[in-house]
Amino acid sequence: MDLSTTYLGLKLPHPVMPGASPMVDHLDLVKRLEDAGAAAITMHSLFEEQITREQQGMVYHMELLDHGNAEALSYFPQAGEFRLGPYQYLEQVRLVKQTVALPVIGSLNGTTSEGWLEYAKLIEQAGADALELNVYHVAADPAESGDAVEQRVIDIVREVKSTVTVPVAVKLSPFYSSVAHLAARLDAAGVDGLVLFNRFYQPDIDLQELAITSQLSLSRSQDLLLRLRWIAVLYGRLKATMAVTGGVHTAADALKSVMAGASAVQTVSSLLLNGPEHIKVIVDGMRAWLEEHEYESLAQARGSMSLERSPNPAAFERANYMKVLAAYQMKIA
Repeated sequence: MDLSTTYLGLKLPHPVMPGASPMVDHLDLVKRLEDAGAAAITMHSLFEEQITREQQGMVYHMELLDHGNAEALSYFPQAGEFRLGPYQYLEQVRLVKQTVALPVIGSLNGTTSEGWLEYAKLIEQAGADALELNVYHVAADPAESGDAVEQRVIDIVREVKSTVTVPVAVKLSPFYSSVAHLAARLDAAGVDGLVLFNRFYQPDIDLQELAITSQLSLSRSQDLLLRLRWIAVLYGRLKATMAVTGGVHTAADALKSVMAGASAVQTVSSLLLNGPEHIKVIVDGMRAWLEEHEYESLAQARGSMSLERSPNPAAFERANYMKVLAAYQMKIA
């Protein structure tokens, strides 16, 4: 069974790879990911704040949890073991590249153009085969328009693309006013891939301590549904290839992602729960399902359930929303 795919211009034996996580900070885990059959290695993000504080000589005093990004920077195993400063991060990219015969995708997380450009080039020089831009930003300023929020992302992509020669993907959140419009603008700006979607920490309130707290929870397969909708909506409308991240735990999850239109499937929570070897379980399960259903290749399944090719396009649109609500039977005790 041919499971091969192309993502960010990279020829891969199959679409399944680890998403951004602290596993890459341990070379033994990186090697186990390769041995389990990972298609590529995705680095966790280097934060713009880390770069700024390193320059100010304060990087070791930062608390990564304050940035609220759900890239598993604290829960596997201890937070302190994964705090790589900017120069340590670049060295780790080099070491990972030397350790495995797999494509390595670097990652940057920032909010301003200045925070991206120098280290985008340095990560490329460290050996990364591609770069993932994690544009985490909470638009909390009432005076900032949706157009301004989108334009910041477009400007970052254009500047990074002019700085590096490796393929560039953008990891988006689902909270833009028009995901489809932003995706089209990024595509026109020359982005090579989109990663849908980032998972954010949501702040909670501790009533005992009267403090704002953050707690990370691992994803569930149910979290995949939002990703499936938007991958399916965008498939066939972009030149950029797409990756799903968030909610992929099983072979069925990975197959659904591909059928919606994904070229790559990133998983983190499933590996933290089951170990790096779970990649092989997912890939073997995909192969078995495709063979059982007489597919000749994974490419035959890609996009088959997208909005463009779905036998029931209304399932992705407003008509299905009304149908689901109307069909629900309320049970009153």
